Order: sequence, then structure tokens, then C-alpha cells
Amino acid sequence: MITQSRRAIHRSVILAAGRGTRLGDLTADRPKPMIPVRGIPVLEHIVVGLRDRGIDEFLLVVGYKAEAIRDHFGDGAGWGVRIECAEQNPPNGTGAALALAEGFAGGEPIIMSYGDILTDYAHYLSLASEFEPSPCAAVLGINPVDDPSAGAAVYLNGSRVTRVVEKPPPGTANTPWNLAGVYAFAPSIFPALAEIPYSPRGEKELTSAISFLLESGAEVRACKLLEFWSDIGTPEALADAERLW
Repeated sequence: MITQSRRAIHRSVILAAGRGTRLGDLTADRPKPMIPVRGIPVLEHIVVGLRDRGIDEFLLVVGYKAEAIRDHFGDGAGWGVRIECAEQNPPNGTGAALALAEGFAGGEPIIMSYGDILTDYAHYLSLASEFEPSPCAAVLGINPVDDPSAGAAVYLNGSRVTRVVEKPPPGTANTPWNLAGVYAFAPSIFPALAEIPYSPRGEKELTSAISFLLESGAEVRACKLLEFWSDIGTPEALADAERLW
């Protein structure tokens, strides 16, 4: 059963355990989410944007060079919020990372973001505004791309998500919509995460849990994020973010 709650979302989970190997030496002494854009770590941009939307409690899922994140944010008082950390060890997938947040969520809906997604702050409000008046299992932030083969292709019927395909072969996805790495989830995401198996490489994938929700008949909607978005995953993307943010 999906918990139906019309209360404004006030908790957020940010997955910030990754290194970001494509960025080379930039992540030799810090995790990818702590790379600065305009002099401020990407993770701090995310926290500030979500705080300004009304989020006051954060769980940061940390891993690689976790002390850099803990030392920077402390308990969150400097930003007027409450921040706690959970360590993902070993690094066993995005779904496993989110599963660490079940106790933190406390049976309430959450906004989840990857810690390397830099996006217009208005997108957080759009996502919450889509979820809160009519809660469902999930609202997925999606953004238009030339080819979603590097991320996950999202197929729609109106605003309803019908299918999500992780890293489709280049040129095969007949949809421009890509999973943007920012979501609103009802508490039903956690039983879904418990149900999905680990992949052959030993990871639980968040996209597998979303597919599980869809296959079980749960309502999953999309929110189109049409302003600035970057995953800062390559030196080129990082340079674009520095120029356009």
C-alpha cells in the first residue's frame, strides 16, 4: 500500500557516496559531490536549493572520502537545517544506498537527489508541487536529451511513466526523456527496494526498484525539468556548469 499523505515534504535524502572516476585528479582527495562550481561544492548547492523549497532534514549517504562531507556540513546548523550521514560500505548500488534511509524517512515521503546533480532550484519546487497535492508511488524528474543511452530512458503516457530502461544501447531509445536524478518517493519505495535482487555485479539499482513499482501497478508520474541541469560527470560537463550556473 502506498502511504497517501498530503503533508508538505520536509525530508530529503542525497546520495553522495561516489568518487567520480571520469573526473580524474579532481576527485583524488574529495568525493565527486564536493567538487566546487562557482566556488561552492555541488552538494552544498543541492542542500541550499532544497532548503529554500522547505526541506529542513537531510540524510547524506556517504562513502568515498566521507570525512570531506562530514567536516564541511557538520550537523547542518550553519545552513539552518538538520543533517545526518549514513555510510554506504561497500558501494553496492544506488538502490542499496537509498535503502539506508528507511528509518530516516520515518514513513513519510522524501525528495531524493543524487549528490552530483546540479539543477535549477525551481525544479525542486516543481517536483514537490507535482507530488504533494496527489501523492503516488513516485514522481520522477526527467530532462530532455539527444540520446538517453548514458542514463536511463523514460517512456510516458501523458504524465504517467510506463517504462524505464537503464542505459539503452545508443540510438535505440525512441524517447528524449532521461531520468534526471531527482525524485519524490512515497514510503512504498522501501518495500520495493527490499524486493529487487542484486545485479550480477553485486548492486541494487534504483531503476530496478522503479521498474518493480511500475510492474506492480503503482502510479509513477513524471515531472519535466526544462531549465538548467548537469550531472557534472565529465570535465566538459563541469566546465559547462561553471559557465552556465
